[in-house]
Amino acid sequence: MAEIDLLEKIDLLRERMDISYEAAKEALDAHNGDVVEALIAIEHSEKSRHEQLYVRGNELVDKVKELLHKANVSKIRIKQGSRVLMDIPVSAGIIGAVVAPELAILGTVAALVAKCTVEVEHVQAPVAPATVAH
Repeated sequence: MAEIDLLEKIDLLRERMDISYEAAKEALDAHNGDVVEALIAIEHSEKSRHEQLYVRGNELVDKVKELLHKANVSKIRIKQGSRVLMDIPVSAGIIGAVVAPELAILGTVAALVAKCTVEVEHVQAPVAPATVAH
């Protein structure tokens, strides 16, 4: 019965948070099977992974350059309304020559848009295990 109970908890986490079986099980293990605590931890993790910034077109290039220099950024998406204008994957090795053409294109995009949204995806940190007092 305990195994079925665990599977039901995993299914509940997957349904509510759109995560993998592995991530759901890890969150439950880290929080001693407590679904609510696991949900809270996943929610905090999700909030820290994604961020939306609203900028004017003339601020766009500077904001993206600033984000590229942050160590915990893995993807930058430029949107106007619901339309994605540009996706920039960020990894340690591409900051130089590979991103330079993207920034040139971004300058052109910035000149054409009044306002846009910059979605930032941060590198995902593992869910921290719950501490148990002895």
